[in-house]
Amino acid sequence: MSIKGIQQNVQIGELMKDFVEQTVQFYNTLDVQPVYRPASKAIYKCMEEQSIPAYGRPVQDVYSEMLQNIYTHAFLAQHPRSFACIPSTASLLSWMGDVMTNAYNPHASCRINAPIADLVEKKLIRWMCSLAGYPEKSGGLFVSGGSIANLTALAAARDCKLTYNERNQAVVYVSEQTHSSVTKGLLMIGFCKEQIRVIPTDSRFRMDINRLRESIGKDLLEHRKPFAVIASAGTTNTGSIDPLMDISKICHKYGMWMHVDGAFGASALLSEQLKDELSGIEYSDSLSWDAHKWMLQTYGCSAVLVRDESVLIKSFASHPEYLKDSEIYPGSIEFWDLGPELTRPARGLKLWLTLQVMGSRKMGKIIEHGCALANFTEMLLRERPKWEIISPAQLGIVNFRYVPDVHANSHDIDTINSEISRKITNSGFAQIFTTELRGKKVLRMCTINPETTQKDIRGTVKELERFARTFLILLLFPFFNLHFSSDIVTEKCVLAKAAGGSKIGSRKDKCEERMG
Repeated sequence: MSIKGIQQNVQIGELMKDFVEQTVQFYNTLDVQPVYRPASKAIYKCMEEQSIPAYGRPVQDVYSEMLQNIYTHAFLAQHPRSFACIPSTASLLSWMGDVMTNAYNPHASCRINAPIADLVEKKLIRWMCSLAGYPEKSGGLFVSGGSIANLTALAAARDCKLTYNERNQAVVYVSEQTHSSVTKGLLMIGFCKEQIRVIPTDSRFRMDINRLRESIGKDLLEHRKPFAVIASAGTTNTGSIDPLMDISKICHKYGMWMHVDGAFGASALLSEQLKDELSGIEYSDSLSWDAHKWMLQTYGCSAVLVRDESVLIKSFASHPEYLKDSEIYPGSIEFWDLGPELTRPARGLKLWLTLQVMGSRKMGKIIEHGCALANFTEMLLRERPKWEIISPAQLGIVNFRYVPDVHANSHDIDTINSEISRKITNSGFAQIFTTELRGKKVLRMCTINPETTQKDIRGTVKELERFARTFLILLLFPFFNLHFSSDIVTEKCVLAKAAGGSKIGSRKDKCEERMG
């Protein structure tokens, strides 16, 4: 290496030491930092005007710019008060594994390239298969995320259950709560929307088994070929678990493939308290499972598991001439035989590191902690008037909305809850997004971060109430100057909405009179 190259590497080393110290401090103080740190217009302008330089820039300058202008302006999904989507639970252990793996950059597609990394990933896959109750002939591989895991499993299902001539007559069954990546994957592997049956859900947002049976029966009468049911083990909206045992029996009866999207909820298999809720998953043909959701991993670390590894080989194995020298282990199944990637990173090594340090039992307790916090959130909300639970706590997720005790229409209620979400998120205290259930705009909290405490939950509920009161005043009396504190302008002085059809003016007079 040239002297200049060595000098730059030394400088990079010093910067990385600084970065590690900053990162550890960042994680140690995460709970006192804002969840959301928006970028200023000046930073946007600066980055928009930047281009790819012809001759490069000093590494110190680029390092500082990346920290100040890019990484610091994002939602902190790993923050203990990040409750939107399925928040990241990324730990420093996983980050350490990420840094180490990326430093050595193993090509993890086959055994010859990185034999011990290959062994470790295969041991992890075997362990996850055993947790799912799969037999010895099962297998799988690590992929980037649940979307690719679902896509990989669906391609294998198609090739296993359908001849080429049967594809046009095939139908697949999902619920109205199935993740959007499933439909996207089905379209990518050649199906059209008319071949996808969307089954309604029951009162707890689980696939309605009777409606599934009816839909299959109708398709059989119309000489179509039902070939797969996509069940969910922890839906994104509500954390609902479809009736897996009943679905498995239906699939067995009609010779259909059963795929379980467990990207989020399959981690409950690690908990002695919760694993029975996934009873029936052991009869599925395939399973997607994201370690970067509830197993403390940085993005992306997901697995696709199949009951019979040979179905992946049938769909994906390829042996071109330029790979012949890598085939030195007779009978060995390589990862490039099991999925669409040829070049692939060793995604599982950071999970191995995390589990070696923590142990699986502690991981199970983390799952239970997240579920207990969702139950606690629901309890706090039920104790307070004007908060309606739309979907009770399930697998760490609870859905609710604020409903004022006035004759507010559905549009007003939706507007209030959307504004509550916007306000609390922009405040930086917590991140809460909305979703829609049964046509209602609702607030949704996913409480799976192991660093989240009951104090965080209490503080978040308190802030929700504060923003609800403030915005309700604005909605009913837009002429008010909102410099008034929501504690001074109480609901009692503004929620006289038309008892007897009183007009805005009279409500304003009464409120001003009460405020003195």
